Amino acid sequence: MLRRKFSKTVIIVNTTISLILIALALLIVANRQRIIDQITVWQFHPTSAITSLVDRAGMNGNGKFLYLSSQPALDATQNFNNECDRIENTTSILGCYSNYRIFIYDVTDKKLDGVREVTAAHETLHAAYARLGSDEKDKINVLLEAEYKKLENNKDYVDRMAFYARTEPGERDNELHSVIGTEIANINPDLEKYYDNYFSDRQKVVALNTKYSSVFINLKAHANVLLAQLNSLSEGIGSATERYNSDVKTLNADIFEFNRRANNGSFQTQSQFNYERAVLSARVDELDVGRAKIDADLALYDQTLAEYNSIASESKKLYNSIDSTLAPAPTV
Repeated sequence: MLRRKFSKTVIIVNTTISLILIALALLIVANRQRIIDQITVWQFHPTSAITSLVDRAGMNGNGKFLYLSSQPALDATQNFNNECDRIENTTSILGCYSNYRIFIYDVTDKKLDGVREVTAAHETLHAAYARLGSDEKDKINVLLEAEYKKLENNKDYVDRMAFYARTEPGERDNELHSVIGTEIANINPDLEKYYDNYFSDRQKVVALNTKYSSVFINLKAHANVLLAQLNSLSEGIGSATERYNSDVKTLNADIFEFNRRANNGSFQTQSQFNYERAVLSARVDELDVGRAKIDADLALYDQTLAEYNSIASESKKLYNSIDSTLAPAPTV
């Protein structure tokens, strides 16, 4: 009797253990990615430069977890280009999410403060999107597309999405998920609530994006103003110079004729002579004023051109600072 009771107890215990193991196995399968992410985070040892990016970008604990589980790397060498493909030479690549890892181009120009933080958050949202289930994606995609409709009159965003369509076909909503999340301040409350899964203060990353983007926007706007001034000055100087040369030619002919008549004694009275000479003298003075105006406009043109070239030089320097193709080779 004791043996039978013991055997029954063993069977019950074994069955219970089996059920626990099955439940545990199902739990592991259901949370496989989360478990992998957790192990990765435990094993990853980020630098302070890496962790500071998402802190400044306003990401919460979950956002930071996804960021660190992607083993982010800051790189300012040609190694970055080995990880992040540049399909079109006209567009700089600031970062990418590739093979479950985040790569960020290490832009160090102080004028572009915030660009690395925005890139880090942008790529982290790619990691977040990759972990959404199909039903979750469908729900979020509807909100993203509705939000994008508000941006369809913004040429910059239209051009950006056209670029993604060419270089990353099929990833439209994935890109919108990152773009809207890091760049658009006022969005649908439901979408904002969704982004609360990753941000404690999403406006921080939006502000950083506005900050560094405005550097390029302001330089371009300033350059366009100067270019318009240069074109206007050039047109005005050209027309004024043409009139001046024509007037000088006419005046020289009239002075020659005046002198010929004077030498031939063609003036009947001294007053007539004095009058016509005074008229010619006034025309000379008028031409001198015109010439002085042309010289002043030429000086202004040179000054404006120098300022324009300075802006162009600064713009080129900044664009070069985000162009990974110009990065040095990695050191050994």
